[in-house]
Amino acid sequence: MKASIALTAAALAAKASAACFAERLGYPCCSGNEVVYTDNDGKWGVENGNWCGIADAPAQATCWSLSQGYPCCSSSNAEVWYTDASGKWGVENRDWCGIPTGSTGGSTGGSTGGGNVTPSNEQYTISGNPFKGVEFYINPYYVEEVDGAIAQMSDSSLIAKAEKMKTYSNAIWLDTIKNMQSWLESNLQGAQTQHQSSGKDILTVFVVYDLPGRDCHALASNGELLANDGDLARYKSEYIDVIEGHLKTYKSQPVVLIVEPDSLANLVTNLESTPACADSEKYYLDGHAYLIQKLGVLPHVAMYLDIGHAFWLGWDDNREKAGKVYAKVISSGAPGNVRGFTDNVSNYTPWEDPTLSRGPDTEWNPCPDEKRYLEAISKDFKSAGIKSVYFVSDSSRNGKKVDRKHPGEWCNQTGVGVGARPQASPVSGMDYLDAFYWIKPLGESDGTSDESAARFDGYCGHETAMKPAPEAGQWFQKHFEQGIKNANPPL
Repeated sequence: MKASIALTAAALAAKASAACFAERLGYPCCSGNEVVYTDNDGKWGVENGNWCGIADAPAQATCWSLSQGYPCCSSSNAEVWYTDASGKWGVENRDWCGIPTGSTGGSTGGSTGGGNVTPSNEQYTISGNPFKGVEFYINPYYVEEVDGAIAQMSDSSLIAKAEKMKTYSNAIWLDTIKNMQSWLESNLQGAQTQHQSSGKDILTVFVVYDLPGRDCHALASNGELLANDGDLARYKSEYIDVIEGHLKTYKSQPVVLIVEPDSLANLVTNLESTPACADSEKYYLDGHAYLIQKLGVLPHVAMYLDIGHAFWLGWDDNREKAGKVYAKVISSGAPGNVRGFTDNVSNYTPWEDPTLSRGPDTEWNPCPDEKRYLEAISKDFKSAGIKSVYFVSDSSRNGKKVDRKHPGEWCNQTGVGVGARPQASPVSGMDYLDAFYWIKPLGESDGTSDESAARFDGYCGHETAMKPAPEAGQWFQKHFEQGIKNANPPL
């Protein structure tokens, strides 16, 4: 019987984006409907000498989730991971779907993608800390990734920790034009639906990340757009303008934008040493001015510019130069507003590290952890004339001091641990710290360790970088498992 067939590792890793329940378990869907065996998962057939799942009859067009703009799940046996007043929700094709309550005929499939939520005419206006007094949106794509990770685990205690990861919010990365088109509107719709169900204001966090010449000092995360005038025009018209249009349409819920990680910090430190950064400078500055002008005037949107981390801009001269660069950038975006800045994105620097101080071990850095870095740079930025100086600190991977021998190591570091949970105003006495938040999703690789790959970066081959590692953004199971084992506080 089915239970006697051993699942391969690949089968166990199958995603929840299945066209029928069987694909979640590593088996194909049947082309016919002859039932050979039935268990708690569903109805099974046999084709080409292998088990296959028989999809339930499609749900009627009146399926309850369709009225909220979401498809029905492909099966009434779909995994339930969220329940509200409307019904039980699953995740398929990286999107929410409603789990049918009964079987029926009809022709509407359950995995056709997003729906037609009617945007609300209400205008939300952010006043103060956007993370305060709201409910955080849960990223359905990350839930799907974690479900795939759980399918590869056998340790019950590890599975329990992974299940908890699905309950915390993290940022949604709009790292290509295509991904922006696929994920921005569908998740804005999801936040609006969640608001309609719960009555609470729902905050969604997106990472804007597609500048021409992106990540000029690294190879692992180079983007699709090159540092030239034509691709800058595409960035404006095909990326920022489209984001603006969707944000204007879905204006009833708050949105935070984390803006172009690493870009401006590279302008502070790498213009002279890295030709690619010198070539990108014009496009970084023009791109930031344009997006601030366009998106910084929306009352329900708060933007945070990236400032690297403590072991990038923590030294006195770097912070002083950064104040001038960021003040110029913000001024160029008038009349748009910037709420503040984000630090430690995709990095591992601890929030507090009392074992370190200014000395030879830190290359005389006076800010050897993120707390001291923000304390110092907040003063520098205010001295530079920046009026709104607030911070969101990425705590997704800094719960445990990693094994890196140099604090500048950034790629897939061993010893990783999940850090503080997403929370507004987390530190008493630091009113300028808006939130700890998970910006880089634990489990998504920083870059490949394959030296023959076009995007191989030497840092990903260093001694303390976990290997073998997949391409940037792809799922890295071993790194995820280590991160949840070392979580601090524990999961």
